[in-house]
Amino acid sequence: MKKIILLVLILTLSAWAQVLPSVTMSLGGTSSPEEVATTLQIVFLITILALAPSILVMMTSFVRIIIVFSFIRRAIGLQTMPPDQILVGLALFLTFYIMSPTFTQINDNAIQPYMAKEITWEQGIENAGAPMKRFMLKQVYEKDIALLMRISGKTPPETAMEIGFDVLIPAFMISELKTAFIFGFIIYLPFLVVDMVVASVLLSMGMMMLPPTTISLPFKVILFILIDGWNLTVKQLVGSFF
Repeated sequence: MKKIILLVLILTLSAWAQVLPSVTMSLGGTSSPEEVATTLQIVFLITILALAPSILVMMTSFVRIIIVFSFIRRAIGLQTMPPDQILVGLALFLTFYIMSPTFTQINDNAIQPYMAKEITWEQGIENAGAPMKRFMLKQVYEKDIALLMRISGKTPPETAMEIGFDVLIPAFMISELKTAFIFGFIIYLPFLVVDMVVASVLLSMGMMMLPPTTISLPFKVILFILIDGWNLTVKQLVGSFF
């Protein structure tokens, strides 16, 4: 049986190898500036693709969403439920939903004109960066930008759009962490009250050896269900970006 499965896999891979296009790369010298520029563009594109996960985390709404989801799970007391894969998947889809207007602007102003050869590579990069800057500037705190500008020793620009990504991205990350922790603090309060009430009841009954979290966990879960916690949390999270 194993030999038959192995034979089927080999035949399938052989069929795919005949259908898929081949990609070849070679190294060699050149004296043409156009070829050098094209090579540099390809290297830059490969670098961007390699850094795409980090860019998705650092320059979008993903950070705030995943941190708030982690706060919810810890506030309720469920260490592994929902699983990490579920939370990350939901955070990614919400990120795509929130960032869709920005991605649409990037596609309309940068990718499509460049594919149609209406703008240069440099103009495409500039047009793609502008919507991302506008999105991040709406969420970042001014004092975080001022902190990074002071640390780098740069002169404050005349307009916000002139701030470089080297300053804007870390300032945006710091602001997102602060906002996410504010959300987390608000989420923790009602569940903390439940823990305190249960602990007080157990202490008054003399059941000091029984962990309060064992009793409070079902009450916190039912509280989260009754207030429709996921709907309320997603509503507030998405609304905080618009």
